[in-house]
Amino acid sequence: MAFSLDPEAAEPLLAVAARNLELLRSVPGLGERYAGLAAPRTLAELAALPPLVKDELNTALAHLEPAAADSATWLFQSGGSTGAPKVGYAPTGFYMAGVHAHWQPLDRTDVFVNAWGAGRMWGAHFLAAALADLSGCQIIALGSVTKDEYGDWLDFFADRRVTAIGGTPSVLRLWFAQARAAGRKLPALRKVLWLGEAWQEQLAEDMAEVAPQAERWGMFGSTETWVVGTNTPGCPADTFHTLPEQLVHSDADLLLDFTTLNPQMLNPVLRYRTGDAGELVACPCGRPGRAMRVLGRRDGVVQVRGLGLHVDDLVARAEQAPGVRQAQVLVTQQGGRATGVDLLVLADPAVDLARLRQELFAATFTLATAFQHDPEAFRVRAVDALISNGRTGKTANSVIQEVD
Repeated sequence: MAFSLDPEAAEPLLAVAARNLELLRSVPGLGERYAGLAAPRTLAELAALPPLVKDELNTALAHLEPAAADSATWLFQSGGSTGAPKVGYAPTGFYMAGVHAHWQPLDRTDVFVNAWGAGRMWGAHFLAAALADLSGCQIIALGSVTKDEYGDWLDFFADRRVTAIGGTPSVLRLWFAQARAAGRKLPALRKVLWLGEAWQEQLAEDMAEVAPQAERWGMFGSTETWVVGTNTPGCPADTFHTLPEQLVHSDADLLLDFTTLNPQMLNPVLRYRTGDAGELVACPCGRPGRAMRVLGRRDGVVQVRGLGLHVDDLVARAEQAPGVRQAQVLVTQQGGRATGVDLLVLADPAVDLARLRQELFAATFTLATAFQHDPEAFRVRAVDALISNGRTGKTANSVIQEVD
C-alpha cells in the first residue's frame, strides 16, 4: 500500500476526507454503503473505505448540488469523450492558484496560445486560461480551428513570436503535423502544455522538426478531481508530481484512487477511481517526494461477441508497424451485438494494409475467435483523420458505433 503523501503531511488534512464521507452518507443509494464507517484518522483507515467510481460520484453530485461559498460556481460537462456526459462543478479560478504555486511553466515573457476547445461545457480551456492569467503572460485564446485555417494561424503565431501553446495531445498533434507537412517553423516556441490524454511520441517527433527548442509540460487530472499532478521537461512523459492537496493511493492491483484534501473542493472526491492504473515512484528528474507513474487505462476492454478485446494492446501493436502513425478501433454494433471491427489507421501510402490486417488478425485471439466464421468483419482501413470528440478534441483508442 502506497500513498503520495507522508502520513505526517496527510493527517492534518483528513478532516476533508471525513467531511466527504459524511456527505456521501446522505446520498440515497450510497448512504447504506458508507453507513457505520468511522471517519478516517490515518491513511490506513482511509484506504479501508470503499472507493468511488464515476457513476457513484455522479449520483452524489446530482443529490448534493454543491455551490461555491465565496464566488460563482461553474458547471461543466464531465465525460462525454469515452462515456456518457455528466455534470461537474468548479469555483471561479478552477483551483489553479494551488497548481500555480507548485508548477509554473509560463511567465510574464510568454505569448501563450490556449488551443484547448472552449465550447460545449468543457473545462480545460478555462482551466488553462486561469493558469495563464496567474502567470501574467500574453494569451491568445484560440479554441477550436477548422482544417483550412491552420496555415493562416501558423503564420500569425510566427509573426507574434508565440513562445507557448497548450492543448490535448490529439489537438497539438494536428497543429504540429500541419506545420511539418507545410514546412513551417515556430522558432520562438519553447513550451508545449498538455492535459486530457497521454503524451504521444509522434507529437514529439513533429515538435522536434517544427520547434526544436520546445519542451513539454504536462498536467494529469479529470473534471471530477481537477489537476492531480504536474510534469516538467525533466520528468518522463508518464510521470507526474502530485500536488500537496491531492492524495493518491496505489495498491497491489495498481489501480489509482484519488482523494482531494482541498477544503474548497466542491466535488466529494473520496478514493475516486478513474480507471487509470499506476504506481508511486521516485521521478528521475530528482525533485523530492513521491511521483505518480501512470500506466494507462484499465477499462480499455470492449466486448466483441462475448469476448473482451483489449483495445490498447491492438492499437499499440498496429502503431508499431512501420509507416503507421496512429490507430483507432471502431466497433460497429447492431442491437448491442458487434457486427464488425474496423482498425482505422493514419498511415503512409506504402503501408501494406492487407498484410497488417492478416498479422493483427492472427495475433489477436479475440478477433480470430469472434470472427472465425466471418473474418471479413475485421477490416483495416486507412483514413485521413481518426474519429475525435468535436467538443474536447480528444481521440479515444476505441469508438463504438450503433447502426440500424
